[in-house]
Amino acid sequence: MDSLFPLTLRLNGQQVRHEVTQRTTLAEFLRQTAGLTATHIGCEHGVCGACTVMVDGRIVRGCLMFALQAEGAEVTTLEGLAQDAAMQALQKRFHEHNALQCGFCTSGMLITARALLEDNPRPSRDQVREHLSGNYCRCTGYQAIVEATLGAAGDIEEGAA
Repeated sequence: MDSLFPLTLRLNGQQVRHEVTQRTTLAEFLRQTAGLTATHIGCEHGVCGACTVMVDGRIVRGCLMFALQAEGAEVTTLEGLAQDAAMQALQKRFHEHNALQCGFCTSGMLITARALLEDNPRPSRDQVREHLSGNYCRCTGYQAIVEATLGAAGDIEEGAA
């Protein structure tokens, strides 16, 4: 049996403390221990982006990071961005452009797109494609996701978000 180690972090703005094994990934911790299921586990190799979350303001692959590496960090999942104006604009535009399809990649796409718009509020089409290139979607062909992201950028800029 694996030993348990204490883990304390801020999760979606709330201080949490749990015990985890050394091998527990951040994605496993979020889904199984914290019960936050928007973070999906896809490839478990950091390739698909379904497990993308924010750690101290940076996008990371939750499957590549051990939970213990998040000790003392601020971790934000899609659930923690429910009231975020930029996220609401993205969700609205993803729905309008049918950029959701099966939904498996959606939470990672949304978090990655939000990080882009936070760093670059007026990205070009090529910049959106480049920034989202680490997140795989097998359903949409990306065009709808790019259009939704560009539309959300316009909404945010106009204050409609």
